[in-house]
Amino acid sequence: MSPQAQWSRARLRAPLDWWEERDAFLKDGVLALVLASLAFVPTLSNIGAQIGDLPERPASALSVGLVLAQTLPLAARRRWPAGCLAVAAGAFAAYQALGFATTFGSLGLYLALYSAGAHQVRFRRGLAGVVSAGYAVLALVLDRLGSPQGIADYLAFYLALAAFWTAGSIVRTRRAEQTQRRRLAAEVATAAERARIARELHDVVTHHVTAMVVQADAAQFLLASAPDKAGEGLSAVSDTGRRALTELRYLLGVLEATGESASADPARGDRAPTLGRLGDLVEQARRSGQPVEFSEQGERRAQSVDVELAVYRVVQEALTNAMKYAAGQTTRVLVRHGEERVEIKVTTDGPTASPAAAPAVRKPDPAGGRGLAGLRARARLVGGELEAGPRPEGGFEVHATIPSKPLSE
Repeated sequence: MSPQAQWSRARLRAPLDWWEERDAFLKDGVLALVLASLAFVPTLSNIGAQIGDLPERPASALSVGLVLAQTLPLAARRRWPAGCLAVAAGAFAAYQALGFATTFGSLGLYLALYSAGAHQVRFRRGLAGVVSAGYAVLALVLDRLGSPQGIADYLAFYLALAAFWTAGSIVRTRRAEQTQRRRLAAEVATAAERARIARELHDVVTHHVTAMVVQADAAQFLLASAPDKAGEGLSAVSDTGRRALTELRYLLGVLEATGESASADPARGDRAPTLGRLGDLVEQARRSGQPVEFSEQGERRAQSVDVELAVYRVVQEALTNAMKYAAGQTTRVLVRHGEERVEIKVTTDGPTASPAAAPAVRKPDPAGGRGLAGLRARARLVGGELEAGPRPEGGFEVHATIPSKPLSE
């Protein structure tokens, strides 16, 4: 579409947008005034609602007042639908009983019925019963005044009136269903966000706290056996604590962001868990006394935030489990960068028969999952897969594949 066509379309759309933003009372007031004005247009006089076929009486000030009473109350059709219907229906009944000529303004009764069906909140059945009883009284009055119409005519007109009420009720029901769907979608999104936050906090806190506990235990041991090396252990505890604070600040920054990419802020970019910081995880595990072998294959490319974070968390959780359940066992971390996916394999040596040597696979928690179960959920969110279990030759293995999403695409 050319810029000129877009500009023309925008100019045409602007008045409609302005009108949609106006208050409902103002829009309904305009509708009422338009209908009241059209009621006095001679060419439209034969269009309208009519029942009774009584001898026609000439127009008068009373007929004008009754026409206005059938149209002007529509200004409040959404704010006070029951009151609007009561006034419009009463004026219509009086207009028909007095035998005035058909007028376009009588269509106000149809709009009032539709509005009551669509917008009336309380006493809906009671209101419908009162309107039906009022119509029955009108039919009796018209019959006593000499109306030539029979029961079939009155029943047909009643069904026409009921159709407008039913149409409004259908609109009300669909609107309520849409509101319910939006509410449920919001609840699902809230639950998903809670689960995501829980996973992030679990991954950050558990990993660093585990490393700090291991390092502190090692430092305590060294105080008695090799005091000169205890300082290195305490320094490792301090460094791990700082990393934990850094990641928590990053996580809080992401949670405070409103729709922007987690890596969009340069001030937070150096704190973001990314593929380039996997070496920090490995070094931290080594300083905690865990022998870790780390290797990468393929060309590393900058990935989208969710992919890089998923890879980072897989390695982080696997190393955490290794330090918790297989302390001192050799752990191998392999990250293979492919054209279509990033593959992560973390293996830990250890005897098959010893359950303490391998990290137990946790069952999903009702709050959204923890540990490996949470990693499976994270991998699925980005279209990946994660498998974890004991190795036939002993130890434990975590294997994940994450679809590649380079930033250049």
